[in-house]
Amino acid sequence: MNINISEFIAKPSNKFNLSKIKTDYTARIDSKEKAEKLLKQNIETMTELQDKLYAQNKYSLLIIFQAMDAAGKDGAIKHVMSGLNPQGTQVYSFKQPSKEELDHGYLWRIQKAVPERGRIGIFNRSHYEEVLIVRVHNLVRFQQLPEELIDDNIWEKRFRQINDFERYLYENGTVIIKFFLNISKEEQKKRFLSRIEDPSKNWKFSAADVDERKYWNDYMKAYQEAISATSTKYAPWYIIPADKKWFARLLVSEVIVQTMKELNPDYPKLSDEQISQLQKCKEILLNEK
Repeated sequence: MNINISEFIAKPSNKFNLSKIKTDYTARIDSKEKAEKLLKQNIETMTELQDKLYAQNKYSLLIIFQAMDAAGKDGAIKHVMSGLNPQGTQVYSFKQPSKEELDHGYLWRIQKAVPERGRIGIFNRSHYEEVLIVRVHNLVRFQQLPEELIDDNIWEKRFRQINDFERYLYENGTVIIKFFLNISKEEQKKRFLSRIEDPSKNWKFSAADVDERKYWNDYMKAYQEAISATSTKYAPWYIIPADKKWFARLLVSEVIVQTMKELNPDYPKLSDEQISQLQKCKEILLNEK
């Protein structure tokens, strides 16, 4: 069963309202068991496609995850990507910028982490933090920028810079998929309480997580504007209903599989001369004493 992934693409230019998008939608997938079965099939397909992508060595795939805390980014990466070959996969988790990174433009550390040809790159958070947490907490004032560049249009400028950067990647063979795991405030609360009540999950919880909930509306506004401004044909945003983890993981896998199938990766075709050389090597090996 193919899910119509186009219904989850964010329309650009403020043509959608994030607050009105259902966080518990399951696209007619009526059970967790069915979703897990479909996910398993997608993981197998993804494994085959990755092998061809790696062998072909022309395209790279960049998968970006953004979300509020406890929305399931780590779990989605762990479960959906479980069948990938580590040799062809690169995972980066972007934390608070270092002093060296702050001495460069905000895209500097991102460019260094872009996947090589033939590989799949996964960003757990990304350059979008620069128009999300940096915006909500006004952290731009600590970024050592010339004062005249910090004006009322700085976020629109960054949206343009991000679009230009992603277009550059796309036009050089990097296919980009961006996921926003859309969790409700109530579901986040339940997951925080679960982390507090379960000793095996205590390590996941931080008091700062609760503090950030006070800025929920500010974050939703920042996400709304960032997604609207940067969801493009060459780097679309998919808004993933994340209240039900089993559906979110299935949908993420379906988007990746359908995107990779469109690339139609295949093993390199050998020339007649190369095939002839292989036969000679075969004969030598078979005639060894």
